[in-house]
Amino acid sequence: MRRLVLFDIDGTLLSAGGSGKRAFRDALVEVFGTPGPIDGYSFAGRTDPQIARALLAADGVEAARIDAGMDALWKAYLPRFEREIAAAEVRVLPGVRALVERVEAAGNGVMLGLLTGNVREGARLKLERAGLGFRRFRVGAYGSDHADRPELPAVAVARARELTGHVYRGKEIVIVGDTPFDVACGEHLGVRTIAVATGGHAEDELAACAPDHLFADLADTDRVWEAIAGE
Repeated sequence: MRRLVLFDIDGTLLSAGGSGKRAFRDALVEVFGTPGPIDGYSFAGRTDPQIARALLAADGVEAARIDAGMDALWKAYLPRFEREIAAAEVRVLPGVRALVERVEAAGNGVMLGLLTGNVREGARLKLERAGLGFRRFRVGAYGSDHADRPELPAVAVARARELTGHVYRGKEIVIVGDTPFDVACGEHLGVRTIAVATGGHAEDELAACAPDHLFADLADTDRVWEAIAGE
């Protein structure tokens, strides 16, 4: 059996207690002078660069100025986020620890990975703070790799190939996430999708996106593993 199992982070593996949005607000103000309409904007399922561009464009910041300030934005954001998450109530969601351990222990043909809109260093900070461990996720694709989430599965597949020599295809690729964006992002590759209603989207909303499997949470490790490993 071969599986490349790619987990989203926020709302799927953990809740970071709003620490990312607080750090994002402060960094946007420092670099661009405005956070944009951040209070009414949902970060769920979106990449960090996509979030920044959308907020700034909504407040009238010109595209050229946004482009020129993006590197400075991450330099401002990450130290703030490290401080925020150190003080935040970070909660690992039901069943996550057991499921991650199950996938990790499954064997050489099964790779544990990440597919997240977080920039890579933000992802590392969240997983380490939650006690889940960043390095155990052998491959990853991040918002820092591409602003468009549908581009990220192919990034993870390419990195898995570099490590193993195997090209994961179709239902060998499993995306686990809590938003319609997670369900949709791998459609062009024919991936297996597992939706979990532990983020901001209810089960009926996720069901309308037609994932291969849908769970209220990840607490039933055996059932979720069957969804990952089954034909």
